[in-house]
Amino acid sequence: MASDKMKALLVGMKSARSQAKKQLPIAQQRADLESYVSHLKVPEGVLIDDFLLAGRPARKYFTPKVREDATVLYLHGGGYCVGSLDSHHSFMAHLAVACETSINGLDYRLAPENPFPAALDDAVAAYKEMLEYTNGSKIMIAGDSAGGGLALACALRLKDENVAMPGCLALLSPWTDLTCSGESLRDVRDQFMLNAAHYASDYALDTVGLSPLFGDLSGLPPLLIQVVRDEKLVDDSKRLQALARQSDVSVDMEVIDKAFHVFQIFTDLPESHAALAAVGRFYNAHI
Repeated sequence: MASDKMKALLVGMKSARSQAKKQLPIAQQRADLESYVSHLKVPEGVLIDDFLLAGRPARKYFTPKVREDATVLYLHGGGYCVGSLDSHHSFMAHLAVACETSINGLDYRLAPENPFPAALDDAVAAYKEMLEYTNGSKIMIAGDSAGGGLALACALRLKDENVAMPGCLALLSPWTDLTCSGESLRDVRDQFMLNAAHYASDYALDTVGLSPLFGDLSGLPPLLIQVVRDEKLVDDSKRLQALARQSDVSVDMEVIDKAFHVFQIFTDLPESHAALAAVGRFYNAHI
């Protein structure tokens, strides 16, 4: 059964969607997202360090229980146009607690100012720099929504370049198909296509770096997928699960009822804590 906080958020989001007439300017979307989650707290005892990772701003979260031999590269969501270290600040801190390891959040370049392959290049460069002090098998790459798709695209690029692969991937409601062919998108397809166009620029939307669902998944490390049963991107996760199995890739998929897209970043929800605990168990099982 959904918590009272989850029920209230679901009601509020349904009302907001019914009143929305058009997509807001990207600058306002960015500001609104950070404002919307600014009240969320960081768990007591989590240490935070801002630094540069492969030339990009990054933020490390860790606890006194941190595993020094292992770590996580985290790629935030936001349709490749929105999101930041600040929008996912509380979430990444809670993830550090759940995994008992350090979380390296990357401020990759956003579209439309920096279209594809900027975000993918940043993610790959960040991972390669992390390899200088951590074995690839001891790194998990994770992300939500567009960040989940970016995490998968990053792993595929690493495979193509014969770079040491990460130990596992955790994908929260990943956006894996920028052609937006999933039936579950239905009435919001035009909104997703707008973000896809901002990021893709002159590249075909079925380019694997943009839409990793169309890539060769063979040889990838174990995957964890978390997705909400009735959300708009659920078909992206279902198809990814099926393709992973066809490619002999280990895949665990958790389908959550009575929630919303990337509810995990709302760290005052009991459902978020349960989901993050599952990510932590997956991480410690494979890293």
